[in-house]
Amino acid sequence: MDLQVLQLDMQGTPQAWISVEHAALHYATDAVVWSDGQGPLATLRGGFNVARGEPSVLVVHPIIAVRGVPKLNLFDVTPGFNKAKLLKRDRYTCAYCGQAFAERHLQCEHILPLSRGGLWSWTNLVAACSGCNGRKGARTPEEAKMPLLYLPYTPSRFEDFLLVGRNIRADVHDWLAARLPRGSRLC
Repeated sequence: MDLQVLQLDMQGTPQAWISVEHAALHYATDAVVWSDGQGPLATLRGGFNVARGEPSVLVVHPIIAVRGVPKLNLFDVTPGFNKAKLLKRDRYTCAYCGQAFAERHLQCEHILPLSRGGLWSWTNLVAACSGCNGRKGARTPEEAKMPLLYLPYTPSRFEDFLLVGRNIRADVHDWLAARLPRGSRLC
């Protein structure tokens, strides 16, 4: 399993998902300010430290905060868009019929169609089954008499890390989920 460490800045803002090896580099350079999570994610063993008379051991936690200040406020950055994150945001549910589908049966549907100036953006896209997407066509939901069952939104920084993370440990998921905005669909 590909283990991931959630890297934060000193204030607790998510920065990136990093590998255990990358986290070990932060520990080795004394860049880790604090860590969190229920127990270690990995224990790395090195050689034998002759000066201390014991083997080298590095314990990597699932959440680490590193020194330094980001060059820009990451809360001002719109999370990157992709189909997988959109479908996860919308809980694999068609915005028109309300049925849940497997990922392969859902499409990214433009509320305001591309042909009419609609954009590829978080607030103009929803998940839709192929039947509803075809029936709506190049019309707005009002014109097609197909009201949206939920509204699209741009995920927060914390939501984005839940959407993009793979193999997230329960304690890391809970840490991120505790910081989600009220009314998030990811709760």
